[in-house]
Amino acid sequence: MLLEDYQAKGLLTVTLVNGQTSTAGVYAYRGDLVLKEGALREGTTTDRKPPEALLIHSALIIEDDKIKFVNGLLPKLDLLPIFVEKYQADIATDCVALIYVENIGKGLQVELAGVVYKLLPFKQGLVWNEILEELYIEKSELKNQSAEDKVAIAYAAAQTYKPKTPLVSYAEAEASTIVVVKDAAVGAI
Repeated sequence: MLLEDYQAKGLLTVTLVNGQTSTAGVYAYRGDLVLKEGALREGTTTDRKPPEALLIHSALIIEDDKIKFVNGLLPKLDLLPIFVEKYQADIATDCVALIYVENIGKGLQVELAGVVYKLLPFKQGLVWNEILEELYIEKSELKNQSAEDKVAIAYAAAQTYKPKTPLVSYAEAEASTIVVVKDAAVGAI
């Protein structure tokens, strides 16, 4: 199974949900997905430093060992091609991809390797809460559902999500990135 393979390779981290939905053969994952592994520690062939890049707070639906739905947060747009390159063989051609990106100022769509990635600007908050709001999913729809089925509900809603954002080339998307200024007053006092 695809998620077990990812787990064995150390590609899943900060896992919140990892299991089968109520639909047989459909699996859900929520957590961070590794885009760039950390370097191997000196003198070892298996112990790695922390990952260099992640798809943060990701949500995945896996069916027939293919990624059918992906959601998450990229700190920078230039990590999108890294995600596509690393996971391309596992991404279904009809994958629904809704990715938040910190360094874009407005929504865009780009096509990479045959999949249209709907890119949403991200300012702050929890990615999961943001996607539920974006897809107009009410908390009452999620009540009494398993954690895995909540991801499946988001996937079902995402299948009909049609943003009114332009489809642009990746180069055009890169040209429209912004500088992200983080507030230094965040964190423990």
